[in-house]
Amino acid sequence: MKSKRIGIVGLLQESNTFIEGKTTLDHFKEDLFLMGEDIRRNMVDAPHEVGGFFEGLATAGYEAVPIFLARAIPYGVIESSAFEYLVEQLLVELERADLLDAILAAPHGATVAENHPDADGYWLGKVRKVVGPDLPIVATVDPHANLSQAMIEATHAIISYETNPHLDQRATGRRAADLLTRILRDEIHPVQVASFPPMAINIQSQETSTTPLSDFYESAKELNENHGTLSHSIILGFPYADVPEMGSAILVVTDNNSDLATEIASKLGDALWEARHTFEPNFVTPRDAIETAHASGKFPAVLLDMGDNIGGGSPADSTVLLEELHNSCASNSFACICDPESTTAAIQAGPQAELELTVGAKNDRLHGTPFTARFRVLSIHDGKFTEPEARHGGFTQFDQGPTAIIETLDTDITVMLTTRRMPPFSLAQLTSCGLDPNKFSIIVAKGVIAPLAAYCPIAKSFIHVDTPGVTRADMKKLSYSHRRKPMFPFENTSPR
Repeated sequence: MKSKRIGIVGLLQESNTFIEGKTTLDHFKEDLFLMGEDIRRNMVDAPHEVGGFFEGLATAGYEAVPIFLARAIPYGVIESSAFEYLVEQLLVELERADLLDAILAAPHGATVAENHPDADGYWLGKVRKVVGPDLPIVATVDPHANLSQAMIEATHAIISYETNPHLDQRATGRRAADLLTRILRDEIHPVQVASFPPMAINIQSQETSTTPLSDFYESAKELNENHGTLSHSIILGFPYADVPEMGSAILVVTDNNSDLATEIASKLGDALWEARHTFEPNFVTPRDAIETAHASGKFPAVLLDMGDNIGGGSPADSTVLLEELHNSCASNSFACICDPESTTAAIQAGPQAELELTVGAKNDRLHGTPFTARFRVLSIHDGKFTEPEARHGGFTQFDQGPTAIIETLDTDITVMLTTRRMPPFSLAQLTSCGLDPNKFSIIVAKGVIAPLAAYCPIAKSFIHVDTPGVTRADMKKLSYSHRRKPMFPFENTSPR
C-alpha cells in the first residue's frame, strides 16, 4: 500500500506592534527561509516542532513532504509586501507538492502583518482553501500565541507547547504528528473548542514551572486526563501585539465530542479568570534590582531587562541598565548592546585600542539615552555560535554578525557590541567570544522568561527588572488601540 504523504509548512514570527521598525523579507532570509528538501536537511534533528514533525512521521511510516518554512527573530509587524510574498511562495510550493494526504503546519500564533493583523489565521485559511475542507491539518503554536477563531476554523487540531522557556518544541511537533497519524488511521475524529477569558497574563508571570502558573497547568492536565480529551492547550498570549485577538485562551481537542470540549474549555477559562489577580507581579526598578543583587552577595546575578526583551521584538539597544550599572560603579558586570555603528568603530580601532564611544539607544528614546564612555577594545569576533542543548525557541545556529567586546575604562563593565539583534538564548553567546559568564557579578539578559533556560546553569539569582521599552512588563503603561474591552488587568470586570 502506498505510503501517506504529509506536507510540512511553517511561517513563524512574533510581531511587536509597539516598535516603529518593520520586519522585512531580509529578516526572514537572515534566519530561516527554506523550501523543499532544504527543510529536511536543516531541521530533521532540530529541537524545533518541525524536527518533531519529521520524527513522528518517520515513526508512523509516513512520507514527510517538506514544502515551505520561514522564520524571523521577533521584531515589528511584517511589511505588507514581504508578507504577501511569503504567503504566495508558500502557496506556490504547496501547489507543486502534488497530492497530499494531510498537512502539519507550524504557525507562531502571534504574527502580525501590516495588511493582516491576524496573519496566522490568514495564511492558514489560504492553505485550507487550496487543499479543501476535508484534508486533515494539524498545527502547533507557541503559547505566546494570540489565538483566533480563523486559526481554529482552518485546522482540525492545534497543539501548543507546554513549557516556557520553550523546551518542548520538538516534543510538541511529535505530539502533533502522532495526533495526525491517528486521524489518518481513522482512529479519531477531532473537534476543537476554545474559550477566551477577558484577560492577558502578565509576561513576567508566564514561567510554567513555578507558581501560580504551574499549579494551573497541573490542574488542567488532571481534568483533561480524567475526561480523556485528545489535547488541551493553555494559550498565555502575547501582550505586545495590539490586535483584537490579544489575550489568553484555552483550547481543548476531543474525539468527536464538541459538548465535552466546550465544557472543559469553559471550565478552565473560568478558572483562569478567577486566578487573574495571582498573575500580577511586583515590579522592580533598575536601581532596586542592582542594590538587591549586590546585597545578596550571590553572583552571578542575572538582571532580566524586560523592557528590552529581544524575544518579544525589542530593538536590543536599551541602555537603561547599563547606565544604572555605570552610575552605581558596578564593576565586573556584563551587558550586550546591538549597535552596528559602534561595533564597526570598535572593530576598526582593533584590540587593545582605547576610544570614546556613544553606544545604544539609537532606534528611539523609549529605551534610554545613548551611553557615552571611554572604552578599551578587548576582542573581535564573527558573532557565529552553536547551542548544542535544547533551548528556548528551538534555535541551534546563531549569527549576531561582527561582534566587539569592549570594557569601560573607569568602571570595568564589559559590553558586547553586536551588529545584529540576538536574543539571550544561549551561554555560547558569551563563551564563543572567550567570556566566562561565571566570572561576572551581574549579567544583563534582555528577556523575561526565555533566558532562564540558558542562564540557569550559572546564575545564582534572577531579578526581573521593570525597565521602560516596547516590551515593558507593566502592560498598563503601553498604549493599546485595538485590544478587546473589558480586559484584565486594564479593566477588572467580566462581560460574561
